[in-house]
Amino acid sequence: MPHELIEKLTQHGQRISALLEAILAAQASSGAPQRLLDAMAYAALGGGKRLRPFLLVETAALFGRRDDGVLFAGAALECIHSYSLVHDDLPALDNDDLRRGRKTTHIAFDEETAILVGDALQTLAFELIADDRVHRDAAVRLKLVSGLAKAAGASGMVGGQMLDLCAEGRRGATPPQPTEHSIKSMQSMKTGALLRYACIAGADLADCSESDRSVLARFGDIIGLAFQLADDILDRTADTATLGKGAGKDAAAGKATLVDFMGLDAAKIHLNRQIEEAHALLAEYGSAAETLKQTASFIANRTS
Repeated sequence: MPHELIEKLTQHGQRISALLEAILAAQASSGAPQRLLDAMAYAALGGGKRLRPFLLVETAALFGRRDDGVLFAGAALECIHSYSLVHDDLPALDNDDLRRGRKTTHIAFDEETAILVGDALQTLAFELIADDRVHRDAAVRLKLVSGLAKAAGASGMVGGQMLDLCAEGRRGATPPQPTEHSIKSMQSMKTGALLRYACIAGADLADCSESDRSVLARFGDIIGLAFQLADDILDRTADTATLGKGAGKDAAAGKATLVDFMGLDAAKIHLNRQIEEAHALLAEYGSAAETLKQTASFIANRTS
């Protein structure tokens, strides 16, 4: 990974973490219980790449916007992502005890607290994205709120999680016969929706044209698929210590992935083609889009 991308990821991650830490500290003065705030901080500040807010910030920067209001939008998106991880790790869902190389929130605290942490982070996200610092125009803020709700809800991330559970045949149900199309649809909702939103929201924050917005939406679609495909490959090839979470869980659950349909080598080739398409989409923006191109490559080549 290019050194300049590592530096940018680190810097943006630190800025988002510092903002979230300050926001959580302010919640204490409003009467929020300290145990809940401690658990929220554990879930939201405990590492991670901050990839979604990074994409949002860099997309906005591509069209000339670089102020602190963009960070608020990025922090909101990170709250949604963090809440989803807390809930996904619960025994009723993925039943994981390791996340980012340390105990999951329900193990470090308890299940009841973890449920409330997810609830609190989700609602905090909408408080942040509606802040008037995010955009001067209330209509744009409303568009951002609506888009985040859709990306995170029944037709986005949560709906994708439901399809994922159905694919595992939970509660004795017979899982539907998987197809390449059904797997891509599920993954575009569960994983891709927030990544796509990050790119669209960044474009909206900078008041870009509809044609530019369409390009960034397509870019988000591609890297969403690439992210999940890379995840599926890592699930088959990496170990738990490297991933910082349980490895081999899809295979153990009998859940089909694109790797099953394509084969490992073909999946790697397909992943590279996705990144080539992502790069080609951004060619018209020249060197200004270099960071986004590097991020697409990072998504495909990451090791955790």
